[in-house]
Amino acid sequence: MVPSPHTPPSKSPRSLDQALRPSIWGEYVGQTTIKENLRILLQAAKGRSQQSEHILLYGPPGLGKTTLAHLISKEVGASLRSTSGPAIERVGDLASILTNLSPGDVLFIDEIHRLNRMIEEVLYPAMEAGVLDIVIGKGPAARTVQLELPPFTLIAATTRISLLSAPLRSRFSGGTFRLAYYSDKEIAEILRRSAKILDIAVDEESSMEIARRSRATPRTANYLLKRARDFAEVSGEPLNIKTIKKALALLEIDEIGLNQTDRDILSTIAEKFNGGPVGLKTIAAALSEEEATIEEVNEPYLIQAGLLERTPRGRIVTPKGYEHIGVEPPRSQKTLI
Repeated sequence: MVPSPHTPPSKSPRSLDQALRPSIWGEYVGQTTIKENLRILLQAAKGRSQQSEHILLYGPPGLGKTTLAHLISKEVGASLRSTSGPAIERVGDLASILTNLSPGDVLFIDEIHRLNRMIEEVLYPAMEAGVLDIVIGKGPAARTVQLELPPFTLIAATTRISLLSAPLRSRFSGGTFRLAYYSDKEIAEILRRSAKILDIAVDEESSMEIARRSRATPRTANYLLKRARDFAEVSGEPLNIKTIKKALALLEIDEIGLNQTDRDILSTIAEKFNGGPVGLKTIAAALSEEEATIEEVNEPYLIQAGLLERTPRGRIVTPKGYEHIGVEPPRSQKTLI
């Protein structure tokens, strides 16, 4: 196989993931409304020779928030400085980042909901007035020093927008944008681009098969594509629909993207607890799994796919969920169907 000019064989997994990230607006698939709003915002600011306003991106992981931040910085011709909420532990950390910015820079803070509230207070004047208030000393001798900051644009990303304080959310004057899940067609288009970079041939049927199992998430789709490629190379088989199905079966990913834990949750509720309702603690104990993992990792997609219902009394398997795991609904459920 001849190496692609896009991705030399010596690239590490980390740089490979970066290579799969779109580098121009035309390569970014999906999120059409958000892209158009951002294009207008950035072009208007550029036309006025002004710094773009601060932007907040939110939504489930793997939908392209970080990619959008990189594209925005390229669109305005600015350097991107990246950090994350957990990495900023003290006020001094934030002060160091802000004072080292150059005029026009874009500062990207991922998982901003994990910022300490005291650090948020320092961020407010930096976002609104472009100044940094630093307290020097303690007690009666303490005094505040105000430092002028260069013009910058803050792009923040979060998977938990509800955890952001209202004062912080209101300061994103450029707009707050929610990234939506992708359609199978959009995922397939992303996969075709990724396959070209990885220098592998994937036909339409194969790309749609992976797309249907990707949970409508580009990051998951690229992960499945790479694992299918690995399986084909090791087994010496061509990368076709048959090989892809074998690879995904080995990963225990079924035809709609459920993994073994997802199916165990549905089976446990259906078979051990008569279809529910059953509480989260009970499900976690039955599966020897953490409550937070079930609630934050598994349940969202099960609910989105219409396989599980979350009620005030507990979790219930839906008729579609019974059909997927091949279990007959109990009589109490059948009367409701």
